[in-house]
Amino acid sequence: MLEPDIPTPDPHPRPPVRRLPQGACDCHAHIFGPGTHYPYHPERNYTPPDASLASYQHLLSVLGFERAVLVQPSVYGTDNRRLADGLRQARDKGLDWRGIAVLDSTVSDADIAQLHELGVRGIRINLLFKGGVDFDSIASLSERIKEWGWHLQCLIDVSDFSDLSSTLQRFNLPKVIDHMGHVPTHKGINTPGFQQLLSDLDKGDTWVKISGPNRVTSQAHAPYHDVDPFLTALVERNEERCVFGTDWPHVQLPGPMPNDGDLIDELLRLVGSQETLEKILARNPEQLYGF
Repeated sequence: MLEPDIPTPDPHPRPPVRRLPQGACDCHAHIFGPGTHYPYHPERNYTPPDASLASYQHLLSVLGFERAVLVQPSVYGTDNRRLADGLRQARDKGLDWRGIAVLDSTVSDADIAQLHELGVRGIRINLLFKGGVDFDSIASLSERIKEWGWHLQCLIDVSDFSDLSSTLQRFNLPKVIDHMGHVPTHKGINTPGFQQLLSDLDKGDTWVKISGPNRVTSQAHAPYHDVDPFLTALVERNEERCVFGTDWPHVQLPGPMPNDGDLIDELLRLVGSQETLEKILARNPEQLYGF
């Protein structure tokens, strides 16, 4: 088995400076391994270290999250066994979790039904890492998942799109954009793709994860002040379409590995209103994922 070629997450997360609202949900995390049991896609950008369900549960307990959403990572391609087993293990522990799978048009209706029963509520496209699927690959699948009330989650850099709105509106179902649109901060909030993302939030069928500030910043450590305009603009545009994720265990980072407590504190620093925080961390995820 190949050795991991990316760092492990900080094993000592610290609690955030303030307690999170009741029902808080981490809407973006991954679990990995063991590689001997869950093989990785041969064409992938990285080989992760094991990131177990138990380690993730520990993180959630320290940070104060009561719910979680596991996202299928690119290194497993369309093999969702690790995701499905994680959701099954969580359910057996009495945990209220959801999942986002990676599927293509060859998936059977029976497999979709089984994933739904386990808590899957959407499919993910990934244009940033090898092993994912793209918009064209799920064009026919989107109508099938709509029947289940699922959504489309997009790992894209919105600044790469000359007409983001037209791309998203091809799919008549809710869309969720990862990591604030993944725009490098040096491009600024006036870049057309980000401005279109703000406009799409007005329509009500597009959501955004205000996660991953350390992925787009030019700074090595928190506080990531160059990310402030992006997060603030998204929340001010439509706080009812924003959710939050830790992005644990932080694969393929462009900079140093953060402590997860610092990432939560970045959210708390910028969202001062307790009512808005409750929307982002609890009430919005309840609506999006059907808790």
